[in-house]
Amino acid sequence: MKLKGKRIGILIENLYNDREVWYPYYRVKEEGAEVVCIGPKRGTYKGKNEIPIEADLSINDASVADFDAVVIPGGFAPDLMRRTPAMAAFVGEMNKAGKIIASICHGGWILVSAGILKGKTVTSYFAIKDDITNAGAEWVDEEVVRDGNIITSRMPDDLPAFCRTMIEALSQHQ
Repeated sequence: MKLKGKRIGILIENLYNDREVWYPYYRVKEEGAEVVCIGPKRGTYKGKNEIPIEADLSINDASVADFDAVVIPGGFAPDLMRRTPAMAAFVGEMNKAGKIIASICHGGWILVSAGILKGKTVTSYFAIKDDITNAGAEWVDEEVVRDGNIITSRMPDDLPAFCRTMIEALSQHQ
């Protein structure tokens, strides 16, 4: 149980990529972490495949001090998430605090909106490469990239490497 005592937030919004939420959700729970789903408001959100998930916490009630990491899944959800400024602000504050930020696929849009990519090396789904580079990052086509506290992956096929890297980073992180 490498993550016992760790608390991880997963940002959610409608049209999330189901695999990019549920695979990390259960993988970090398996390692002993507490997982909290954070949405724009408390309530039920549905993934691209209509699988529901409950937001345990509203973004306005989420405190950076209470979390060790945040996971940002892809799908169309990040485009909806960034319409709630507090979602990007939370990620920006997590970065300032040096906490682990794990983003996969289109989750990179939240990193762009949070303003934390300048000078970083990251990956994402190829379709948002221009957004990533225009935000000042170097984009690379690799299954997982870790640059300091930021961990990024491209797509659902990268989930094993994404989760391994996130678990390793969190087990080393104080």
